[in-house]
Amino acid sequence: MSQPATTRPQWEVADVVRRFGEGYQAERHLPSSHLRVLRHIRTCRTVVLGGHMEACDNCAYQRPAYNSCGDRHCPKCGTMAKEKWLAERRAELLPVPYFHKVFTMPHELNALTLANKKIVLGLLFKAVAETLLQFGRDPRSRLGGKVGFTLVLHTWNQQLLDHFHLHCVIPAGALSGDGQTWIRAKYDTFLFHVKNLADVFRGKFLTLLEEAFDAHELCFPGQLADLAAPPVFADLLLGLRRKHWIVYSKAPFHGGPEQVLDYLGRYTHRVAISNHRLVEVSDAGVTFSYRDRSDENKKKLQTVTGHEFLRRFLLHVLPRGFQRIRHYGFLAARTKAESLAKCRAALAVAAPAKPAPQTAVERLLKVAGIDVLKCPCCETGRMSRGAVLQRLQSAYRLPPLTDCLNTS
Repeated sequence: MSQPATTRPQWEVADVVRRFGEGYQAERHLPSSHLRVLRHIRTCRTVVLGGHMEACDNCAYQRPAYNSCGDRHCPKCGTMAKEKWLAERRAELLPVPYFHKVFTMPHELNALTLANKKIVLGLLFKAVAETLLQFGRDPRSRLGGKVGFTLVLHTWNQQLLDHFHLHCVIPAGALSGDGQTWIRAKYDTFLFHVKNLADVFRGKFLTLLEEAFDAHELCFPGQLADLAAPPVFADLLLGLRRKHWIVYSKAPFHGGPEQVLDYLGRYTHRVAISNHRLVEVSDAGVTFSYRDRSDENKKKLQTVTGHEFLRRFLLHVLPRGFQRIRHYGFLAARTKAESLAKCRAALAVAAPAKPAPQTAVERLLKVAGIDVLKCPCCETGRMSRGAVLQRLQSAYRLPPLTDCLNTS
């Protein structure tokens, strides 16, 4: 019986890992976090992770269904997590315009950040959050209350190079100090002046970075060794204080909550590159598409060696347990339920109905229009779960390629 057609992309990041991963690993001393990501991507939805058999209740068709790796860096494992997250956020949206801002770190800090991801990126979140909360409280901003916002970390640009920035989605208003009044933003095109935001953001971040240096919290491996000297580090900070830092602001959303959710979904659970951007994977290298921001956002192709592709991809592996999506102000997790109730009362709107829980199958059908239980062979029967396929026992290093490709 012929196999049904597949809708998967022609090439996947997993193909790059399987073709070049062992050689790349042999040439470099990789941290455990990188080894873990390579292993997860290589074995995702393969016989290595086990799974179960599925059989059609109408015809003789059977297929194996292998388990996903669940790694947040895997291009195949983010869609359902994103949809579940967005469903939870839908209940938190307010009937007000929302702004989108982007805070970018200067590239002079890229090498230091790569060597100290947990510390420096944590300082980035803290500096941006303190800046926005300060502007929200300041009466000169015409708010003078507590704002709420979501920050999402991205560490890449379109060519997979390091580019550290935070996307911010923030409602156009604030909750008054007594929690009784919603203070509407007076501006139609921006919430806070971006130059002022940039200046305060720069000052807060560099102060935090200097404090981390004085507390000996930073490490300076390899080519960064000279920065460990206080005069050299002081010169770096001086140069950064003189530099113009970039804060980008877009006009507010006016399309209602669904537009905000759609926009959030573009940023929250992204990985450095999606499988659909891969054009070719061969012994000669990896070709992928990208948007050239410096050339009217035109779509172009770039080819790099397999090892260079993996190097760039692994630049964006985050420390284990590091939260790349964080909420602040009246959206902070600890007080969110109470604060949102006050916001809705001040806006005289009712809380949205709690969405009915959905299974992964129902969510995939709603989002992608794919009914995974429909038999792909007879197209009338339903697939049911059968025998369990045991997980293969493999070493921490990348398992043999034949283990991953075996679908028997």
